[in-house]
Amino acid sequence: MRRPRRRTVGIALLGVVAVVAGAFASYVQPQPLLPEATASLASTGDVTFRRTGTALEWAPANTTPTAGIVIYPGGKVPPEAYGPTALAIAGSGYLAAIAPMPFNLAVLDIDAADRVIAAHPEIDTWVMAGHSLGGSMAAQHVANRPGTYDGLALWAAYAATDLSGAELAASSIYGTLDAGAARMSGSEARAALPAHAVFLPIDGGNHEQMGWYTGQPNDPPATISREAQQADLVQATVELLEGLAGTP
Repeated sequence: MRRPRRRTVGIALLGVVAVVAGAFASYVQPQPLLPEATASLASTGDVTFRRTGTALEWAPANTTPTAGIVIYPGGKVPPEAYGPTALAIAGSGYLAAIAPMPFNLAVLDIDAADRVIAAHPEIDTWVMAGHSLGGSMAAQHVANRPGTYDGLALWAAYAATDLSGAELAASSIYGTLDAGAARMSGSEARAALPAHAVFLPIDGGNHEQMGWYTGQPNDPPATISREAQQADLVQATVELLEGLAGTP
């Protein structure tokens, strides 16, 4: 007499699992890449690209860099979306590595940068960077590894942990039209970083144009081109690297 009831309960549970799995799959659907992102996944005359087991990496072709940056992608954004940015940074003489994340969510692998660093003993100056959720998780990773990093670059992000006492150069770079700009530049965000941290607004920039992807929800349209916003982002990030390691 109990078997039909057990079968009904089992079917109901399977139905719940299917609904949850479907909802999760829908939630983590990655943002579409722009053609420039795909095009950046190749070596050029000045920069060598390679895909390793731990990261997407761009490095200067004619020199061995001694300073590098690890980049954490934004939530639900594929790592390739930051390829053109990494390519430009590498073109200035630095190793640029993007750490892929499980389901494109940095919160699921906060310490992914450990594997990148372990693969590059030749680098003696490291900067962490991240976009949006990736930036907050990059800041958490830096807090987990005191003394490992010399700098932190937040791209349209804020530190979700207290780094005010860290011996760290920090830059917070954000678009003025980003819906979260006030949170990224407000008193709470400033108090979480060292007192000498630099806050760099990109006039007319938004959230999505920190990468090369489309479909960012609830993002106001930018009034500057993606190329212009990216140029400012790269310049500010390279200046942080130069301040720590000098010009290669």
